[in-house]
Amino acid sequence: MNFDELFAGLDKVRVAVIGDVMLDTYWWGKVDRISPEAPVPVVALNSKEYRIGGAGNVALNTAAMGAETVLFSVIGNDDEADVLIGLLQDNHIDTKFIVRSEDRITTNKIRIVSKNQQMMRLDSEVTEDIHEEDEEKLLTNFKKFAKKYAPSVVIFEDYNKGVLTEKLIHGIIAFCKEHNIVTTVDPKRKNFFSYKNVDVFKPNLKEVKEGLNLMVDDVNETSLRNIHSELHQLLQHKISLITLSEKGVFFQKNTQSKIIPSHVRTIADVSGAGDTVIAVASLMYASSRDIRLAAEMANIAGGLVCEEVGTAAINKQRLLEECKRLIRE
Repeated sequence: MNFDELFAGLDKVRVAVIGDVMLDTYWWGKVDRISPEAPVPVVALNSKEYRIGGAGNVALNTAAMGAETVLFSVIGNDDEADVLIGLLQDNHIDTKFIVRSEDRITTNKIRIVSKNQQMMRLDSEVTEDIHEEDEEKLLTNFKKFAKKYAPSVVIFEDYNKGVLTEKLIHGIIAFCKEHNIVTTVDPKRKNFFSYKNVDVFKPNLKEVKEGLNLMVDDVNETSLRNIHSELHQLLQHKISLITLSEKGVFFQKNTQSKIIPSHVRTIADVSGAGDTVIAVASLMYASSRDIRLAAEMANIAGGLVCEEVGTAAINKQRLLEECKRLIRE
């Protein structure tokens, strides 16, 4: 495999990411004492940091890999939205199709951190489905964009925050099937079985167990092939890509399947690892149509970002070096 050539060609890949975007806010400080008012630590704040989260983090990863990336979502018309749009644009992500709604607030997850230990998280968000007007606007915008620019792949990134409604999901998948656009999805439970006929369905093992109401203790290729069979009966998708936490990833396409074990890493934070996995897997599958290669590269990428604290985009050069070192024919 010529990884240099594969990576160099990513700037010709156009990606549309659709889903729930959010702002990740980090308050960094130190703890020296317990509050006299209540048995809680007192955090003396040193700095604040804003990062891109949710579907935005998927877009951040595809953009970091060099792909032309367009983001579709609905956010509030507030100060957090201004910060988030600015961050996205600074990272070369096209934001012109993001709808700013007066009926919603921008999701903001504030994490208070001391010595790389998360002390508390504060969530500010609206999780109801977007209004029909915003739903129609997103679908119309997507179709206009896709007809004009023909994206290589559409990634659905679902965080159960209300942007990905059943009507929107079905409308976009149908359009993509008609125009031969690859579709991939990182699902959540609410719409788990709405993503029928996608190319790549990428849940984690916990989500699969909950979705199928399974009690599986022994995770092996046989049990995972059975899970793929059950999923396929319900979804009629082409490929299952199931992340197995520290055990790696499993993929199956037709009769081809394999568990790809994870590589030894010093884990600092698993936040956003799933975003990186779906981003890299989608890019590589759209580029090569080789799901084994895509799964192996996504598995490496997911491990690399776990070495960073908080959500972080994949480092393209480091991923290239690791792929050359770890992937063999």
